[in-house]
Parts: sequence; structure tokens; C-alpha cells
Amino acid sequence: MSSDTDHSPHTRATELAALAERAASCTQCELAATRTTVVFGAGDADASVVIVGEGPGKNEDEQGLPFVGRSGALLDRLLGEIRLARDDVYIANVVKCRPPSNRDPRPAEIDACKPYLRQQLVLIDPVVVVTLGNFSSKLLLTTDIGITKLRGQAYPWWGRHLVPTFHPAAALRGSARVLEAMREDFTCIRRILDDTESNKMRGTEPRSSNDRETEQADPEQLDLF
Repeated sequence: MSSDTDHSPHTRATELAALAERAASCTQCELAATRTTVVFGAGDADASVVIVGEGPGKNEDEQGLPFVGRSGALLDRLLGEIRLARDDVYIANVVKCRPPSNRDPRPAEIDACKPYLRQQLVLIDPVVVVTLGNFSSKLLLTTDIGITKLRGQAYPWWGRHLVPTFHPAAALRGSARVLEAMREDFTCIRRILDDTESNKMRGTEPRSSNDRETEQADPEQLDLF
């Protein structure tokens, strides 16, 4: 996803803010009629990790920030276990507006929000993309395979790594096995970050199987998903 003209952190933050401003007045799908606010995303514009969830819930819709309820508290805990804080990562969702009654996002709503998420990923250009749950995992990996089978490994994704895992809400429903699986997946994130830093110190960087495709395309034109 990298280009020869990488954005500086300041430029990334400025461009993300401009994108968020455009999203704030978006009326491309029916969710615009029922939302309280657009939950664009939040975090470090220069993050090595971008976390992608499904969509805002009631608390997020009211506060305008992603993952602020119990799911957010669990996400913060899992990040802390791999020596990361919320301020170290960037968090976004597949859809930026709350679906009524927390129903699943509809295909037209996902399609309407794709350009925003795509541009967030291009601008931030992370080392690792973490997808939480079925919707974000299936969308970014362009597959119909469910999260239970997808999780447990990192996938090469446009010259970066994509780690799918369960949504924190699934762990909060009482399954210790789901929480343990999430811990395993977050350990994978830490391992990738450590390996990347180690390779930088040695002056080498591992190449994924998709690097050749990435180098031949303008990153802003890539059909990431």
C-alpha cells in the first residue's frame, strides 16, 4: 500500500480530518436519516495498527467515537496485553453510522462507506490491519468464509498483514474460548510488529506475496476491497 510519496504524519492527520469532515455530511445511504453523528474513526494517523470493526453502537453514536462501551474496554485490555494503548492505534468501522437497533449493516450501506474506509487505510498505511468479526474480515479479505475459520493466522494484504479475529462483543457474551482465541490473535499482532522493527534495525524488510502488485499500482487507485 506504500507509495514513493509517503504522507508525513502531519499531512496524514490533516487529510484524515478533511475526509472526516466530508463524511460528517454524507447522505449516501439510509443510515444518514437515523444517525446521531457520524463515527468516522479515531487514533494515531501514523499508526502501525489499524483496527476495523463493524459499525457504531448506541454509545458510539452518542459520543462520536468508536468502541467506547464494554467492547471498547475489552479492546483496550487486549491492546494493553501486547503493550499497546488506544492512542497507539487507529480504530475505524466498516460503516460510519449506527444501524437502527444495532442490526447488521446492509450491502448498500457497506458499499456507501467503502470509499471512506479505503481512503483511511491508504492514508494511514499501517503495518497491520486487524479486522474484528465477520463483516470487516469478509469485506477486506473478499471472502464468504466466516471469522471462526479465518482467524488464527495473518494474511498478506497489499504488502501489509491482515489479522482477523473475533469481535469483542462475542467474547463479552460469555465464551472463554473466544477470549482466549482473541488473545492468541493479538499476540500475532505483537509478533508482526516486533519482527518489522527488528528487520528495520537490520536494514531489511520482509516482502509479502502482494508487494509486486502494490508496486505497480497507484495506491489511491488500488481496489483494496
